[in-house]
Amino acid sequence: MSVYPIILSQADFTNRDSLTYPFEERGLQFGDGIYEVIRIYQGAYYLITEHVNRLFRSAEAIKIDLPFSRQEITSLLHDLLSQNEMTSDGIVYLQATRGSAPRNHAFPVDTPANVYAYVQDMPRKTKNLTNGVSAITKRDTRWENCYIKSLNLLPNVLAKQAAQENGSYEAILERDGKVTECSSSNVYLVKDGKIYTHPATNRILHGCVRMRVEQFAAGLNIPFVEQAFSIEDIADADEVFLSSSTSEVMPIVEVDGKKIAEGIPGKTTQMLQEAYEVDAGLVKQRI
Repeated sequence: MSVYPIILSQADFTNRDSLTYPFEERGLQFGDGIYEVIRIYQGAYYLITEHVNRLFRSAEAIKIDLPFSRQEITSLLHDLLSQNEMTSDGIVYLQATRGSAPRNHAFPVDTPANVYAYVQDMPRKTKNLTNGVSAITKRDTRWENCYIKSLNLLPNVLAKQAAQENGSYEAILERDGKVTECSSSNVYLVKDGKIYTHPATNRILHGCVRMRVEQFAAGLNIPFVEQAFSIEDIADADEVFLSSSTSEVMPIVEVDGKKIAEGIPGKTTQMLQEAYEVDAGLVKQRI
């Protein structure tokens, strides 16, 4: 997955090889920052407004003053695609930290935020969408404010690595007997025609695609129940799926080595993915 040469830094554009920050950078030393990953299809953003709004919610939650308005950063992100002549499927990674200052746990005074964004190619995961993926379960050891999309991702990284070492796509996280979400996606259970997922509390990331899934379900007259389920409930599920900006609406057909129902993508998941493709202006390209 190649990174395009032009990077957005503050409100300017520069070559990726020219982007540098002092070693005393609060994102580097404290994880004192936030980020967004925005999907691009055929050179156009999908859900950019939702992602920018969430960036500002995260910034407000950890008291970072962003040096631009929602409209200004949106315009800059569109310019970033134009600068790179980006016309394929990919992502933009956007990050903001509290800035560069001598290392001190307390917030620095009069220090501007560091903001940058870059474009990267990322093809759709069409084979996985067709066949489904496997997952493992892990204990959720993250902090309590998972609704903030912060740079503090070490528990997520360890869970994702455990899944990879197991030959699985994702790790489903469990806290106090209830499933919260996955290491980098929201997760859902389908039972008796209803979709169940953890409520949008501080314990999970309020996914932009998650919001769309709720809307798609309403359009399809499928009950969407914000009620946490347990690891034990997964064994009796009719379907399990996850959602994220890079995975779309992804069927999970196996958890901890055990098949979900018949071990194939379920009808509800497929209908939601079809609604996603229509909403994103995509033409089906399945392998």
